Amino acid sequence: MRHREGHRSHHSGWLRAAVLGANDGIISTASLMMGMVAAGASNSTILLSGVAGLVAGAMSMAAGEYVSVCSQADTEAADIARETHELATDEAGELHELQEIYVARGLTRELASEVAKQLMAHDALAAHARDELGITDMFTARPLQAALTSAFTFSVGAVIPLVIILLHPAQFLGFAIASCTLLALLLLGGLAAKVGGANVLVGAMRVGFWGAAAMAMTTAVGYLFGVAA
Repeated sequence: MRHREGHRSHHSGWLRAAVLGANDGIISTASLMMGMVAAGASNSTILLSGVAGLVAGAMSMAAGEYVSVCSQADTEAADIARETHELATDEAGELHELQEIYVARGLTRELASEVAKQLMAHDALAAHARDELGITDMFTARPLQAALTSAFTFSVGAVIPLVIILLHPAQFLGFAIASCTLLALLLLGGLAAKVGGANVLVGAMRVGFWGAAAMAMTTAVGYLFGVAA
């Protein structure tokens, strides 16, 4: 019977990409718009800037995640190829290497030897990939999944400040963007912490702090360098 117990770490791959994408989408788009508001730009200009930021940011996130995770996948593939070659040319040495790994983890030498022999007989490459290289199906690099997840969640996050500009009059726009964005970030941080099994309050405050800092800095830039009439 297959082991079906679920663990929080099973979510780590997609959760990291999803939180990173949504967080970046909300913060970067809202911060860009706050800078434009502070500079005195018109609502149409602010909206256009936000839409451009959404498209550029989503593509940047997708490209960055894809290239990064592809590099990880290439490294894993190279390690697997090397391990395959070593198993084909030095099986005894690889068996001893596996034994020493289990001894270092606390097994007696006799038990480690028996475990290593049985695992090598069952699937030698899988045993070495898991216990020597730390590569498992759960944490195997998935470039396309990471890229699509980041791009989608970035877009979802970026839509939030864009909707705000359509629903609020110009005189209250800065306050509306800042307050609604901060609330969205607090909810995102709390949700991510909840899914990951961490402290919800700490997760929410962590995301909220950096979002507030980003908006404050871009607002200052808008005030200092804004040239709109």
